[in-house]
Amino acid sequence: MRYQYWIAFQSLISKEVNRFARIWVQTLVPPAITMTLYFIIFGSLIGSRIGEMGGFTYMEYIVPGLIMMSVITNSYSNVASSFFSAKFQHNIEELLVAPVPNFVIIAGYIGGGVLRGLGVGVIVTAVSLLFVDLQIAHLGVIIATVMMTSIVFSLGGLINAVFAKTFDDISIIPTFVLTPLTYLGGVFYSLNLLPEFWQWVSKLNPIVYMVNAFRYGFLGVSDVGIGTAFSVLLAFVVALYALAHYLISKGIGLRS
Repeated sequence: MRYQYWIAFQSLISKEVNRFARIWVQTLVPPAITMTLYFIIFGSLIGSRIGEMGGFTYMEYIVPGLIMMSVITNSYSNVASSFFSAKFQHNIEELLVAPVPNFVIIAGYIGGGVLRGLGVGVIVTAVSLLFVDLQIAHLGVIIATVMMTSIVFSLGGLINAVFAKTFDDISIIPTFVLTPLTYLGGVFYSLNLLPEFWQWVSKLNPIVYMVNAFRYGFLGVSDVGIGTAFSVLLAFVVALYALAHYLISKGIGLRS
């Protein structure tokens, strides 16, 4: 039985990878172009006027945040669009009636989102090397942070797709929630530049912990405690997985 579950998981992963790899010009190239523009405008042009931040050049400081931003958006959008497409085309019903546990279904879709997020992250990292020499202070922190962050937003994309009724619905959360939280998540600045009250408010933003933990992995500096950052990430992984499993088990938004 476990072998059958493994085959089901592999099939879902293969389908998800083929889905975004087949249209790589639309899924992998645009993030690289967008991040290149960020590197040129914010890093080279504006960064030269800003000077140092946290003891590093502005370009060095923002690169980890920009890599993380690309991982977040692509992990989320991959699962949201893929799962909603399966629901819209009634393909998801075949999975729900098949002898496949819900955790395998979730793992398959999340795995696809993670692979796309990591793939884009690697591409953006390669592009960043054209502008700055990246340091690696703690490789284990980098790997753990990017994996958990990608899982968190893949789960978020799945939950968004479960509740979505139209294709427009899967763009509401990224536009009005995800983008503002990302830009206010310390990608382009240190929290230490903010007044004390706004530092406290910023720490209510979970992306602050993801960006800072990732930055700590590269540069060894962070505006938040690494233990706290990992606790927040782990809590979101557990909570969002539990919610996704509950929704799919109950068929909420899936069964007409």
